[in-house]
Amino acid sequence: MSKYSIPMSSPDLTEAERQAVAAVLRTPHLSMGTEIHAFEQTFRELTGLPHAIGVNSGTAGLHLCVHAAGVGEGDLALTTPFSFVASTNVLLFERATPVFVDADPQSGNIDPQHLRQAAADLTAGGSAAQRWLPRRGAPQDGRLKALLPVDVFGQPADMDEICAVARQYDLKVIEDSCEALGAEYKGRPAGTLGDYGVFAFYPNKQITTAEGGVIVTGDDQAAALMLALRNQGRAPGDTWLQHTHLGYNYRLDELSAALGRVQMGRLDEMIERRTRVAAWYEQRLIHLPGVEAPIIQPTTTRMSWFVYVVRFNPDLNRDRIAQHLEARGIPARPYFIPIHLQPYMVQRFGYREGDFPVTEDLGRRGLALPFSSVMSEAQVDIVCQALKESFA
Repeated sequence: MSKYSIPMSSPDLTEAERQAVAAVLRTPHLSMGTEIHAFEQTFRELTGLPHAIGVNSGTAGLHLCVHAAGVGEGDLALTTPFSFVASTNVLLFERATPVFVDADPQSGNIDPQHLRQAAADLTAGGSAAQRWLPRRGAPQDGRLKALLPVDVFGQPADMDEICAVARQYDLKVIEDSCEALGAEYKGRPAGTLGDYGVFAFYPNKQITTAEGGVIVTGDDQAAALMLALRNQGRAPGDTWLQHTHLGYNYRLDELSAALGRVQMGRLDEMIERRTRVAAWYEQRLIHLPGVEAPIIQPTTTRMSWFVYVVRFNPDLNRDRIAQHLEARGIPARPYFIPIHLQPYMVQRFGYREGDFPVTEDLGRRGLALPFSSVMSEAQVDIVCQALKESFA
């Protein structure tokens, strides 16, 4: 039994989802059946892209995209330290070096102006490149191959600027939209703005398949490769025990796909509910001095709220406030702990505090409050009242 009176997040499930999963159990097809194809079709319809590839996690999807983009040992990829660790780990899986660019202080997304300068300097090489490379562990003659922006907290990164940099330097763009399903950037769906996009469906996401992800792309050749790689490297024409490629078991099972198919039919409804909960928070927090509510950028024409992260003024003790909430049965989580300060990154690359000041500031001041599409206004009242009391 949970110690919390209000859950940190909750999946939004109905009897339709339960019946869909139960129906799969009445068939002999628990993997690679009809449900995965139906689930993938919902993403082709959502994005307008010809390829959607279901996988067993967002991390798996990002990994396949890195592989398909040709990013490998000795290569460099520009990404953000203000993210969940998976967006960096998938580069390390392929023995590439993540090169970090600091975040924009308002959105938390990668700063496109810094990105442009980093791409120019890394392409030029020499002393110009050194200012961007970590203190140790990076190849001195590494070639920049890709950009991996992240749509943080459900808000798309400034993808027009990012893609312009990619075109100028002939780079692949892997859009990590794992937190932004249903969001729109200048009227265009998140995940469709680079060469590849990835969505994820952990139980705290906009929709859930328990675990799972989907890759979307318009690249026929890359899609064929990723379809083979997710299924142990089996290419079209291979028998069950033939493997053209060195692949992975990144398949999404039929029960998860059935759950996701029904959830996708309710996507707009659940985004609207999340938007309503975010509005309840904003209405109450605007009266609390020292608390910054999230800011939606002008380029975001549809926000798809993943989590609700507030920031506190530097003179307020974020951790003490979180402890106060915890004591009242209200969970709250720092969001994010900067990737470059994770122990394994410090050990491998020699990062230190002060290397990415905006990311570190956001990490110090940010706190995720309880949030989901099934949260009630009364629960939001309880959280905000507890926040108010914590300031005393």
